[in-house]
Amino acid sequence: MEEDMLPEKDKPAVSIVKIGGNVVDNPETLKAFLSDFEKLPGRKLLVHGGGVMASKLSRQLGLEPKMLQGRRITDAETLKIVTMVYAGWINKSIVALLQKLGCNAIGLSGADGNIIPAKKRSPHPIDFGFAGDPEPERIGTEVLARLLESGLTPVICAITHDEAGSLLNTNADTIAYLMGTALSSTYTTRLYYCFEKEGVLKDVNDANTLIPSIDKPEYLTYRAAGVIADGMIPKMDNSFKSIEQGVSEVIILHAKNLLNGKGTRLVKGE
Repeated sequence: MEEDMLPEKDKPAVSIVKIGGNVVDNPETLKAFLSDFEKLPGRKLLVHGGGVMASKLSRQLGLEPKMLQGRRITDAETLKIVTMVYAGWINKSIVALLQKLGCNAIGLSGADGNIIPAKKRSPHPIDFGFAGDPEPERIGTEVLARLLESGLTPVICAITHDEAGSLLNTNADTIAYLMGTALSSTYTTRLYYCFEKEGVLKDVNDANTLIPSIDKPEYLTYRAAGVIADGMIPKMDNSFKSIEQGVSEVIILHAKNLLNGKGTRLVKGE
């Protein structure tokens, strides 16, 4: 039997963990999270952004960051900045910290090993600049599987490439969803979105309003009412796509709760 035809119960498991920029930007929070991540059993893969640091550096260089619907508009100069921040300082700092903890990590961008080829997004109806849109079927799963099976832990930043020599900026939540979806043919995949909130909240300023589970119709109702907005929208959209396309479980949670799994679980619903 081919490996991609294995029934779910016979597939090896892999955890895809995405960490948000607000956690990455706080050295003590990051160290605590990585200590928990190292303890996460089995095969694992870490996806990170770094938008807070990228925006800070942009302002220091005299470029005001431009955001729309929770996504960054990436002009040519901004592309240089996000590449330096994501694929450089943040990626290698995370790898170094994981090595200190005994986790044999390898830092990658989407161009490395051709793991995330993408297409430059159409400028219509909104021009997001050098934004990349990858497709699940194009993800380099064979390379990722070889790394995972050799005992390495990939640490993947939010930079992709267009196969024509240019780098592209891709939403890190999207990359995590793509990794989970692409690897689900040969692995039982669990996707964790870790950030600075307890999960999906009815009131973003009140941790006691955590929604413990949510299905897609409920999500769409909350989004229409403005309860779920801004950067949470692409996170939720990608989460439900991943469930529909083979990911076994998605949890949105505070970075401190990675090991106990307390947060918002996304369910298929009817």
